[in-house]
Amino acid sequence: MTADLCPPLPPLREVIAAHGLQASKALGQNFLLDEQLLDRIAAIPGPLKGQAAFEVGPGPGGLTRAILRAGAHLVAVERDARCLPALAELEAAFPGQLRVISGDAMEVDAHAEAGKNPHIIANLPYNVGTALLVGWLSAGWSPAPWWTSLTLMFQMEVAERIVAKPGGNHYGRLAVLAQWRSDARIAMKVHRSAFTPPPKVMSAVVHITPKAAPEGVSLKHLERLTAAAFGQRRKMLRQSLKGLPGGLDALAAVGIDPQRRAETVSVEEFVEIARHLGQMQA
Repeated sequence: MTADLCPPLPPLREVIAAHGLQASKALGQNFLLDEQLLDRIAAIPGPLKGQAAFEVGPGPGGLTRAILRAGAHLVAVERDARCLPALAELEAAFPGQLRVISGDAMEVDAHAEAGKNPHIIANLPYNVGTALLVGWLSAGWSPAPWWTSLTLMFQMEVAERIVAKPGGNHYGRLAVLAQWRSDARIAMKVHRSAFTPPPKVMSAVVHITPKAAPEGVSLKHLERLTAAAFGQRRKMLRQSLKGLPGGLDALAAVGIDPQRRAETVSVEEFVEIARHLGQMQA
């Protein structure tokens, strides 16, 4: 559906007022009302016309509108029952394009509900955003994931942790998990004043696309390795990995100085260590 053919919709502030909606701090809600900004976010994955999309926490439906205007077939999961009437109005305005699931995104089987190879696009609730991301990065890869791309709003600090490179304070397990078989970038920074109510921190939209997974490496071994390495990140690897069976031997096989610390080890080096770890434990 082109922008010219989209149904006329009331301003988001009017929708919020009509339904008596206020952002819930307990649910980690902060509403985005700038429709031009929302359209820019929905454009990050590329053309959505006829594509499947999945949204978590649509709230009053700001980003939902933008995704629907772009022509996607959208499944949205909303936990807050107060927002369902506003979303029902969007279902009526975009017949056949939107299906709303009333429930907790942490419990909904997104893989089963979202359609084939969806683009996941969401202004994630702050209190569950990282947990949802880790689930999408970890589960359902065979070898490619069930989703096509992730376009997700996070607090700036979390976004920086996802895209971090070795050597900085932000670099850790989340960066390795996001980058060992995916490409992750900050696609857009969003000022706190764009939200209602304004959060205390800046935000950013992270865009993640899958890439070919390295051969001979399992997520299980990579997770164990990074848990040990970053669990004691201030210690040298010879200390942090000594409790991991085969950890020091794998380190030696790759030729990495055991006096280095985890934050200096690149994603590619962690992949090589995990590959040798797997071979030793086979």
